[in-house]
Amino acid sequence: MLAGVAAAALLGGCGGGQREARNATKPAGLPLDRYGTTWLCRPGMADDPCTADLTSTAVGRNGSAHPEPAAVARHPKVDCFYVYPTISGESTINSDLAIGVRQAEVAIAQASRFSQICRVYAPVYRQITLSALKHPGRITRADALIAYDSVLSAFHTYLVHYNHGRGIVFIGHSQGASILIKLLQDQVDDRPALRRRLVSAILLGGNVTVAKGRTVGGDFKHIPLCTSTTQTRCVVAYSTFASKPPKNSQFARTTSDAGVTLLAPRAPAADIAIACVNPAAPVGGKALLDPYVPSIFLQFLGAGAAPQVSTPWVSFPGEYTAVCKTSGNATWLQVGHTPGSPDQRPLMAELGDPALGLHILDVNIALGNLVRLVRDEASAYRG
Repeated sequence: MLAGVAAAALLGGCGGGQREARNATKPAGLPLDRYGTTWLCRPGMADDPCTADLTSTAVGRNGSAHPEPAAVARHPKVDCFYVYPTISGESTINSDLAIGVRQAEVAIAQASRFSQICRVYAPVYRQITLSALKHPGRITRADALIAYDSVLSAFHTYLVHYNHGRGIVFIGHSQGASILIKLLQDQVDDRPALRRRLVSAILLGGNVTVAKGRTVGGDFKHIPLCTSTTQTRCVVAYSTFASKPPKNSQFARTTSDAGVTLLAPRAPAADIAIACVNPAAPVGGKALLDPYVPSIFLQFLGAGAAPQVSTPWVSFPGEYTAVCKTSGNATWLQVGHTPGSPDQRPLMAELGDPALGLHILDVNIALGNLVRLVRDEASAYRG
C-alpha cells in the first residue's frame, strides 16, 4: 500500500499538480444514491469517469501512429465492481467519502477501458490515506476494517439493488486488491450461489497467495487461478517487476506485507506461494504486453521520445513482454523491453522502484491484455 504514495504523485500530477482530494471535488451528478451509497462510477450517473472518452492512438516502434477508436458498450452482459488503489490525500488515517480529482483520475486510468465490456460500479470508500501510510505504525486493523466495511456495504447495495443476477468481474489494485481479497473470501468463495455470478477477479499488486504447484489454496479454497482466456470463476493476480524482487520488497514475496495482513492475517507456510497469472498468456509462457495509458501520463514517462498525440489515450503495442517467474519465496510478472531498433517510445519501466517494482504500472502496462481477457471471459460466462 505504501506504493500508493508514488502512484498518487503520478496520478495527482496528471490532474494539475497539488490539488488535494478535499479541495477538488468533481461534480458527479447525484453520486449518493437513494440507498445511501456514494459512487465514483455507476451506470447512468452524470460525469461518470468510468465512461470517459476511450479514443486512443497506437504508437509503433518506429514512432508511427494510428488512431484506435473505442466506445463504451451499450448493453454489456456483465458488470465490473472496481475498488481503486491508495489515492486519497486527507490528513486523517481513513479518508472521507468526498469524490476528489484523484479518485476520478485513477478511475479513468484503471477502470474506464473495461466499460467496453461491462457496466462499471466503483464505490467511494473510506480507504487508508496516503498521509497515514507515511506513518504505518499508527494504522490499526480497526482502521483497515473501516475501509473494508465501507466497500462491503457498497457491495451489498450493489447486489441487492443493481446486480439483478448478472455476472461480476471484480477489479482491484493495491489497497483495492487487498480489500477485494477479503471480500471474496468472506462473501463469494464459500457461497456457491455468488460464485456462480463470478466472471473473474482481477487482483493486481495485492499479494494473492496460492498453494504451491496448484491453482487453488492459499487465499481462496474454491476460486482457482485463471489458466486460459475462456476460463471463468477464476483469479488473475500478479505484481510487475523488471527483475527479481529484492528481499525487502513489499510485493511478490510471501514475506512481503503491503498492508494485506491487516485485513486477512496469514500464518507463514512453506507450501504457500504468491500467485502470478500472465494476463497476456494465462496458459503460461512469455507474451507481448499491450500497454495503454492516458496520454497526459506521457510527461511522467522515462527516457525516449514522448509522442505527440491528440487523443485521451495512447498505446504502445509490442514494446514489452511479460512472463511469470519464481525464485525462492518470490513469484512475479517479469516485464522486459522488447529488444531491437529503432524504438522511439518512452521506457515506462524506468518508473520502477527497487522495493516496489513497477507497482504503479501494474494495471496500465497490461491494460489492453486485461480488457481482451475480460472480453473473452465475459463471452464464455454462463450464469
